[in-house]
Amino acid sequence: MSGQHIKYYDSFNQDFAESRNQDFRLPEDYSWLGGFARKVGSILLYPLILLIDFVYMKFVAHIRVRNKRVLRSEKGGYYLYANHTLLFGDVVDPFRICWPKRPKIVCSAANLGIAIIGGWLPAAGALPIPNSLRGLKDFSDAIARLIKKKSPIVIYPESHMWPWYTDIRPFATASFHYPVAYNAPVYTATTTFQESRIFKKPKVTIYVDGPLNIDKNLSRKEQQADIAQKVRETMESRAKLSDYSYITYRQKS
Repeated sequence: MSGQHIKYYDSFNQDFAESRNQDFRLPEDYSWLGGFARKVGSILLYPLILLIDFVYMKFVAHIRVRNKRVLRSEKGGYYLYANHTLLFGDVVDPFRICWPKRPKIVCSAANLGIAIIGGWLPAAGALPIPNSLRGLKDFSDAIARLIKKKSPIVIYPESHMWPWYTDIRPFATASFHYPVAYNAPVYTATTTFQESRIFKKPKVTIYVDGPLNIDKNLSRKEQQADIAQKVRETMESRAKLSDYSYITYRQKS
């Protein structure tokens, strides 16, 4: 079934959640791992985020997470790929899904330009994508170190936010460089939507799947394409469990 809300798009590269400071750029000396102040901020923010997310998932968005027990058995770090469909949920839900580990969430640098809360996002676990090639090495090194520290790395390979979208959009294989370069298990978290008999907005069910194996007999480039395809197929199979479209997306003619 479909709702009455319609959004029109030019291409899959369009973002429906742009901030006022969309052109925000990271400073040249930005540190992805941060220092003492960020670590203290993280300790203070973590329980607050868990509380906010519990209230949001239970009483606001009515979100259920299925099969998250598969993540509990992971002793080390891992990569969690998810579809990008919940404006607020995609920020906070990984903390409940990955608990008791603290996730690090790869995001656009524009998020750090959001008024008031943008400056707190790195302490909350945000890993902004570098604006330049110069920062790419430091960013990659940070992910490698975080994996060694047993942190989950959450990645939205669709890159752009499309609220309540029920399919899986195209994504490039570039975001799958990390599990190939810095070996760790790969999982998926697929958000699906079901019609609610009580509320206008649909109920939300997030399915966790994995681990998905990387074929080490392939070249690095082929490994990226292989794991990207496995992630896509897993997420597409779960996306079929959506039975309600709160927003209908139509391409402009």
